[in-house]
Amino acid sequence: MTQSDDLFRDPQRPVAERVADLMDRLAPAEKLGLLHQHQAPVPRLGVGPFRTGTEALHGVAWLGPATVFPQAVGLATSWNTDLLHAVGAAVGSEVRAFHDKDPAAVGLNVWAPVVNPLRDPRWGRNEEGYSEDPWLTGELAIAFGSGLAGDGSGPLQTAPTLKHFLAYNNETDRCATSSSMPARVLREYELPAFEAPLRAGAAVAVMPSYNLVNGRPAHLTPLINDVLRGWSDQEVLVVSDAGAPANLFGLQDYCADGAIAYAAALRAGVDSFTQDDNDPSKVIGLLEEALARGLITQQDIDRAAARALTLRFRLGEFDPVSDTVSAPDIVGCQAHRDLARDAARQSFVLLKNEELLPLPTDIQRVAVLGPLADTLQEDWYSGTLPYQVTAVKALTERLGPDAVEYCEGADRVQFGADGTALEAAEDGAVGLTRSSAGFDLFDWGGGVCTLRSVRTGRYLTVTDDGTLRADHPGPNSWVVNETFAVVPVEDGKCVLRHHTTGHHVTKQDDGRITVSAAEPTVFEFTKVVDGAVLAAAAAARADVAVVVVGNHPLVNGRETEDRISLELPAGQKRLVRAVQAGNARTVLVMASSYPFSTGWAERELPAIVWSAHGGQEYGHALADVLFGVADAAGRLPQTWYRSEADLPDLLDYDIITSDATYQYFRGSPLYPFGHGLSYTTFAYGELEIGAPTIAKDGEVQVSCTVTNTGIRPGHEVVQLYTHQQNSRVKQPLRRLRAVQHLDLAPGESARVELTVRAADLAIWDVTRDRYWIEPARHSILIGRSCTDIRLSAPVDVLGDPIPDRDLAAVPLPAAAFDEYCGVALTDAEPDRGDAVRSEHPGAWLAFADTSFGAGVAQCLLTVASELSKPATIELRLDDPYHGAVLATVEVQPTGHRHSWTQLSTAITTGSGVHTLYVVFAEAGVSLRELSFS
Repeated sequence: MTQSDDLFRDPQRPVAERVADLMDRLAPAEKLGLLHQHQAPVPRLGVGPFRTGTEALHGVAWLGPATVFPQAVGLATSWNTDLLHAVGAAVGSEVRAFHDKDPAAVGLNVWAPVVNPLRDPRWGRNEEGYSEDPWLTGELAIAFGSGLAGDGSGPLQTAPTLKHFLAYNNETDRCATSSSMPARVLREYELPAFEAPLRAGAAVAVMPSYNLVNGRPAHLTPLINDVLRGWSDQEVLVVSDAGAPANLFGLQDYCADGAIAYAAALRAGVDSFTQDDNDPSKVIGLLEEALARGLITQQDIDRAAARALTLRFRLGEFDPVSDTVSAPDIVGCQAHRDLARDAARQSFVLLKNEELLPLPTDIQRVAVLGPLADTLQEDWYSGTLPYQVTAVKALTERLGPDAVEYCEGADRVQFGADGTALEAAEDGAVGLTRSSAGFDLFDWGGGVCTLRSVRTGRYLTVTDDGTLRADHPGPNSWVVNETFAVVPVEDGKCVLRHHTTGHHVTKQDDGRITVSAAEPTVFEFTKVVDGAVLAAAAAARADVAVVVVGNHPLVNGRETEDRISLELPAGQKRLVRAVQAGNARTVLVMASSYPFSTGWAERELPAIVWSAHGGQEYGHALADVLFGVADAAGRLPQTWYRSEADLPDLLDYDIITSDATYQYFRGSPLYPFGHGLSYTTFAYGELEIGAPTIAKDGEVQVSCTVTNTGIRPGHEVVQLYTHQQNSRVKQPLRRLRAVQHLDLAPGESARVELTVRAADLAIWDVTRDRYWIEPARHSILIGRSCTDIRLSAPVDVLGDPIPDRDLAAVPLPAAAFDEYCGVALTDAEPDRGDAVRSEHPGAWLAFADTSFGAGVAQCLLTVASELSKPATIELRLDDPYHGAVLATVEVQPTGHRHSWTQLSTAITTGSGVHTLYVVFAEAGVSLRELSFS
């Protein structure tokens, strides 16, 4: 058969047939070659190489200049699915163009979007996600992913990959920490953001996360095969995160050796191993060993290889070569530049405005101030900016150079030692000299700063051999060597600590200046120029001051580093206050990857604007918003808290128990989820509910009228929330269900039509391990944010009550608790099953609505103990401390947490319906199941 006769090359055949045909032609070794990120070619069949993983989060990354859109969280601030679809399509077309230019180097499997709900704003990767709300995250992911994938008329434009499955919101010890995930949090909060784009066909691949979930590495979770793959009617490729397979038997020490680890990952559903860069030999060797040891079968390998090929077929790789290819000049084309400006414009949120904005077009003088006023920042997953429109540049274009005064506001400092001072030579070498122009200091929070040499205009950095130089453009790489801490040691003196290594700047005996573990040199710290004073003086000379502050995306809050505090960096806070003292007409503009705690600014400043880092057109978009060319259209996709004290522990993933996110938070946020002001005002009225009741398989239409009551055109984002008023379990205070965008002229009204489905109101019933619709009254809440509710009405949902737990009917899984204290979920076995482990003495589990019938006589507990001495478990009724004791069980040490034993105990009392409490006297005891008879 000639190549042209190969069935697998016939695009008229179903993909499954084509994959099967090609699989039949491949030798076992060739199939194994498909299981690495860099898939080996099969020249004898005309099959070329293939690689997974092109970064495309908000533009094509790491491949040179390309259109850079706002960060993902900034795109999400638009709440606009049409916009995200357009941006996704643009990014996908640029990926295709890069691929067509160099197919071997640029893969079409793109690693985007990130759909981890933004549970905690301290997460270092906050900028990569969309929202703390899973429904909004899912809708935006559908839009962006479908744009990346193309219009559906032919092969996929690219193959989008959802990141990172599952329960991943911390960088602190991210590969070693376990996210304890109660069933309701898992099903109602974590999974829906992944489910929506897979069901919609907007993603064709998924990447597991680095962390563990309930004691088991996410790369081994049975949810991949048991749940995730059931959401799609197509094959879903699962690609590992970089280096994660080796963690299974390395950093995580979960598996005894590499063959066991890779076999476990393959059986759990991982199809492609992103490991050892472009060298597949180790992965293939370990999989061959696993096969030889009987840890996997050829069918396991074939299954994964077929999924890898399915994705390639869907991308059109084996179709006849098309006469049309992507135009290379589509990268950074004018249409994409215009879209980047529109996306940036829609990403701005007007947090506060006391009639200072929009600025008048005839303003005479504007002071544009701050460390981010005349620079744009790239994050780790940004493309390379093809050009930069900063705030200074855009406002100068609009007003003219004579109307704009710029001041960076950085302190200029010197580090002196024995009559000399640190100084950079023209070539960037740093030494001690008799005179020094000094360094400009930029405070990025967390005690971390960057230092730019006045003489070279470049930043201090540390080379691999510890040499200190001033020849770097600033933080721009995975390992950031350009950040330092100025550590006071006594009045007027300091040491200079390198943040990445923890070592100090030291003068060596030969006079060289290095960063090493040796005794640090003590410097005399002198502030030569007070940047805040200069900025305040410039502000005083202007009609309005615009001060632009925020974060550096690679410093103090990034991949591998969480934030500790929500505060704006102290140096920037001082700058803003000085500017405001110099000119009461001050606009605070924040550009950041995450929310800040800026209650002082809310109290003291007349206007506050926020956006994420906005890409190449940031300045133009900012000017459009400041001058009212466009209404402030953005809405916050996550809560802005007043302080980190309002947040639970970073590793506490149980948003229900900890009252976290807008759904459960009972405090007063600085700015609520959904907040965003307009330059006009809106009135809401004429609420109509289509029916007073909803059948459990039905839906209800909700409508209202929104009117622009101001004197300017405006953009409104109508938000519909629901709240279940009565339930067996603790319910969210509100949950977002629908959104509608309106553009209204002054005095114009529009009718809003929204739909609420009863199925979307289901909760996860832990008693029977399923979604369930309860009979309950729900409040329909419509407004401008989750707390600014303008209209409300009740509707009754005709569901079914959740029956009492029948102890005699089925065993009671320990993980099916209703409430708990002092326990963590853990793995029952390496491959599947959850159990509960006591973390503190006195820990307990509560099982509500438990029916003992006329009475039970005996209980069989499946337990394990890692202790070296006996421990006890008590069964109590209705109270964990004072309730009637049903039984006390002594648990002997079993060794490993997977070494389960069964203990039988008599039940002394109990009949009717109660809350059953299981109380652990000591930490280190695990419970898997209880059976009653």
